[in-house]
Amino acid sequence: MIKTFYRSIMATALLALLLCGVYPLVVYGLGRIFFADNAAGGIIYRDGHAIGAKLIGQAFTKPGYFHGRPSAAGNGYDAANSSGSNLGPTNQKFADGLKSNVEAFLKENPTVKSGEVPTQLITASGSGLDPHISPEAAMVQVERVASARHVSAELVRSVVRGKVEGPQWGIFGEPVVNVLQLNLALDEKVPPK
Repeated sequence: MIKTFYRSIMATALLALLLCGVYPLVVYGLGRIFFADNAAGGIIYRDGHAIGAKLIGQAFTKPGYFHGRPSAAGNGYDAANSSGSNLGPTNQKFADGLKSNVEAFLKENPTVKSGEVPTQLITASGSGLDPHISPEAAMVQVERVASARHVSAELVRSVVRGKVEGPQWGIFGEPVVNVLQLNLALDEKVPPK
């Protein structure tokens, strides 16, 4: 019996060492080697200060910036509160939220017709933290951004086209635009006033 007890203690200790020590260190090391930027959180720095993460959306509300998807994660893009709203299409709160989001979008973007509002600009993603929008969702905001920055819409469109990322590894998903990186590129090209 003592022999069996000793073996079970040794097996538990060995598995704990492997699964709680060696395995996490190997995965961490591989992540740092092959995915160094993502493993470090994709933090974006400007003048030595962290200004955001390219893997987590941020709230942009000024008219001179592109806006991302609405967030259902706590108080707007709260990574500690990541989740969707879990409201279904027949839920009145969901319907009222969509109506409110469409009205707000059309007020900010008066050149856009109600039927032209991209769904992703009025609905939150499953995590509530999505940092990307489609190129079409960015292009529909060009007139507002160009007007607020007092530049041509074509200049702003060229910045958007320059920030479109293709499908992941060339095959998975659709082309997307990272909203934070797009706004930073826009700031470089046309500094805000």
